[in-house]
Amino acid sequence: MQMQKILPAFSTIKQFEKFLQSNYEIGVFLETHISQLINIHKLAKQYNKKIIYHVDLIHGLKNDDYATEYICQEFEPYGLISTKSSVIIKAKQKGVIAIQRMFLIDSHALERSYRLVEKTKPDYIEVLPGAMPWMIKEVKERTNIKIFAGGLIRSTREVEDALSAGAEAITTSKRELWEYFR
Repeated sequence: MQMQKILPAFSTIKQFEKFLQSNYEIGVFLETHISQLINIHKLAKQYNKKIIYHVDLIHGLKNDDYATEYICQEFEPYGLISTKSSVIIKAKQKGVIAIQRMFLIDSHALERSYRLVEKTKPDYIEVLPGAMPWMIKEVKERTNIKIFAGGLIRSTREVEDALSAGAEAITTSKRELWEYFR
């Protein structure tokens, strides 16, 4: 599968509408409410867009395997992002791209994340903050799993550095980067 290099990320319907008008096929809905999912799904389908949902940030829905099953059955996501192992495992069972979010806080958190990734075996890891190319390279080498870089990537140079370090794609809500890398 050839992944687009920028994955536009959005938290509002207004930002989502901008994504719908873009040339990008895949986008990331970071934060939403359960009541908006049906309209998001319909619009995405109408515009032939593929949506990755951040399950941990869907208000009104618990981020567990039951919610994951519901989202997969009702809204046919392209992928799901979560920090929760049960979400990643259920997404994989349902044939949905599973993206484990990994926060690079300190060495202890990193080692804990490595153990979690060994257990869940996600399709991708989203590394945050993504503005640390040396860590992208380390995580990719250690896990042998494809990497998305997200968080605190603010310039075209940082995008290029993350991609050069081995990231498959960049998740970003920064519209200037959407436009630059179209």
